[in-house]
Amino acid sequence: MRESVCILGSTGSIGTSTLDVIERNSQKYSVEVLTAHSNHELLLEQCKRFNPKLVVLVDETAGKTLKTQLTECELDIEVETGSEALNEAANYPGLNTVVAAIVGAAGLLPTLTAVKQGCKVLLANKEALVMSGNIFTEAVKQYGATLLPVDSEHNAIFQCLHGAGLGQENLLQGVHKILLTGSGGPFRTIPLQDLQTVTPEQACAHPNWDMGKKISVDSATMMNKGLELIEACFLFETDINKIDIVVHPQSIVHSMVSYHDGSVLAQMGRPDMRTPIAHTLAWPERIDAGVEPLDFYQMSNLTFEAPDYERFPCLKLAQQALNRGGSAPCVVNAANEVAVEAFLKREIQFTQISEVIELTLKSSEIFSPQTIEQVLQADQSARAVAQSIINKDVH
Repeated sequence: MRESVCILGSTGSIGTSTLDVIERNSQKYSVEVLTAHSNHELLLEQCKRFNPKLVVLVDETAGKTLKTQLTECELDIEVETGSEALNEAANYPGLNTVVAAIVGAAGLLPTLTAVKQGCKVLLANKEALVMSGNIFTEAVKQYGATLLPVDSEHNAIFQCLHGAGLGQENLLQGVHKILLTGSGGPFRTIPLQDLQTVTPEQACAHPNWDMGKKISVDSATMMNKGLELIEACFLFETDINKIDIVVHPQSIVHSMVSYHDGSVLAQMGRPDMRTPIAHTLAWPERIDAGVEPLDFYQMSNLTFEAPDYERFPCLKLAQQALNRGGSAPCVVNAANEVAVEAFLKREIQFTQISEVIELTLKSSEIFSPQTIEQVLQADQSARAVAQSIINKDVH
């Protein structure tokens, strides 16, 4: 029997990489459900290749176009549209595995739906845990879901913890430190004064990884590492004092775990998301990901350095939010999404991203959400505050 797979966000970089891995292992996996926001052209091509039973497009106009195209191609595939259909996509009967690959806060509710179905959830959406924290992890335990991290850094840590299941007692037994690596992005060495004038195109030109625009900007500000720090604390049930951030420009060592006996285990590989995707799809087995192994004879020097908090103030803001707890991480995430969108639209400068986040955090009420509804309320409130700050600056 093949595993039935749903991919939330199939037209993004993680979604397309997942489909590549599945195509290489078609005897093991069957694509049942695909979702996207509005990219009906790519979704049509995916439908032709994988013939899912259900596809969901959030954008209703794009959904109508896709319905027409599928009819013309004589493909009998159900099409649903809208946010509610997206949230319910993981409810499709018979699903074994759900890949949570939607970028940003939009991925929270559909990912939580997958958890409540008791599925194996491959988590590439870090914002779900950043926003809802213990509410999310408690739901994983309550509904008996299997949560596996797809983010290359968290997947590396997971592998260095002997592949033990998340939520297992004594998961960090014998661990001295988790070493969370990050490349430092495209602006690691440029003069600080030049950061004010960098363009969206420059920020999206990551030296190692091929990612979407939002995640690329997060890498340039190192907010992605701040969000990953928050996610790691919830995933591995630890606190900020147990995790060090290490800048590793080559992106070969994806993260490490240091043990009390002096051992350090590192997970290494090419900067290709198909590796962690394949690892989580097949866990605890291994399958072909289409990724060439490292050639150690051709490898350049591997270097490591401490993060520069003057250059990367977003990283410090994420740490502050983690220390404050409650809704603070949710607020920081919301403000970051609004600020990054404004930067990509050229409404604010690159250096103003951190300013918007800092002002939003100072201006927002921080409380301890007890429900997902309260989490979403904190998210929407922070977005309004951040947008107001941007509007004052722009106009």
